[in-house]
Amino acid sequence: MSVLVTALFAACALFSSVNCADSSVEWCYHLPSCNDTKWPVIASKYCNGTRQSPVDIVTTAAKGDAKLTEFTFHNFDSKSAFKTIENTGKTVKVNFNGGMTISGGGLSEPYDSLQLHLHWGNGSSIPGSEHTVDGKRYAMELHIVNVKSVHNLNVTAAGADSTGLAALGFFIEVMSGDATGQPASWKTLTSYLANITKKGNSSSMASGISLDDLLEGVNRTKYYRYLGSLTTPSCNEAVVWTVFKEPIKVSRDLIDLFSTTVHIGNGSSPLMVKIYRNLQPPQAVTTQASDSSSTTYLSMGLLALSLMLGRCY
Repeated sequence: MSVLVTALFAACALFSSVNCADSSVEWCYHLPSCNDTKWPVIASKYCNGTRQSPVDIVTTAAKGDAKLTEFTFHNFDSKSAFKTIENTGKTVKVNFNGGMTISGGGLSEPYDSLQLHLHWGNGSSIPGSEHTVDGKRYAMELHIVNVKSVHNLNVTAAGADSTGLAALGFFIEVMSGDATGQPASWKTLTSYLANITKKGNSSSMASGISLDDLLEGVNRTKYYRYLGSLTTPSCNEAVVWTVFKEPIKVSRDLIDLFSTTVHIGNGSSPLMVKIYRNLQPPQAVTTQASDSSSTTYLSMGLLALSLMLGRCY
C-alpha cells in the first residue's frame, strides 16, 4: 500500500501547479500551517530548491538573447479548444481538447498545450499576480501550461526533465475607464464561474472562444525568459518560463468575479482569494536581443551627443 501511495503521490504532485489536487500533500494558500512558508517542509524535495518560481523580473538586469525569436502558436485560434472548466480548490482551471502546440520562442522543440489556470489576489483592488516586474504586482496572472511533445503528455517524464514544461505567463490588468463586461471573451469565460462555485465542480464548455480571443491585444513577440519551477507543491524545477511584457486588459467587474464567486471547499468555506506564491530568490532573466541592443545603442548615442555638445562650449 505504501508503494502505491508513493507512486500516486509522485504522479499527481508533479503537476500540482497544473492543478492535480493531491490529498497526500496538504498544502494551501490561506492557513499558516500549510501556506507557502511551509511548502519547503511539506514538499522538501523541490520547494526549497535553487530554481524556484515565481520571481521579480528586474527589467534593467534582463540580458538580450538573440535566440528568443517569435513563437508559433498552432491552433490558438480554435473556437472549440476548451473542454472543461473546474474548481480545483486551489484555482480555476480550463482543460483543453488537444491539438494546440507552441514552438519557436527559443524553445528547443515543440510543446503540446495542456491547460490554463489563473492566480489572483482579492478583487481588483488587491493584486495577485505571481510574477512581478520591477516590484509591480498585477491584478491577476494567467498561466498556459505546455508539455514537451516528446513526452506525449507523460507528466512523470516531463516533471523529471529540466525543460519538460513550458509555461506561458500573462499578466492581467484592470482596463482603464468605466467599461464593464469586457472583453467579450472574458465575459464568456467568467460566465462559467457560477457553475463551479465549490471545490470539485466541473462544467463542460461550449465552443465559441479561443486562446487567441483571451489573449487579444497582447504583443506576443515581447517577453522575458528564465528557467524555474512549478509555483505550487511539489515545485518541480522543470519549467521554461515565458512571461509576456504586455498585460491582458480586463474590466474591473470581471476580475472581481473570481474572488467573489468560487470557494476553496463547499459553499460555506472561504472564498478563493490571494492564491499566489510569494516571490522566490531571483533567477537569470533574458529578453529579446533587439530590446537590449536598442537600449544600449540609445545610451551610446546619448553619450556621444553629450560629448559633442561638450566640445561646442
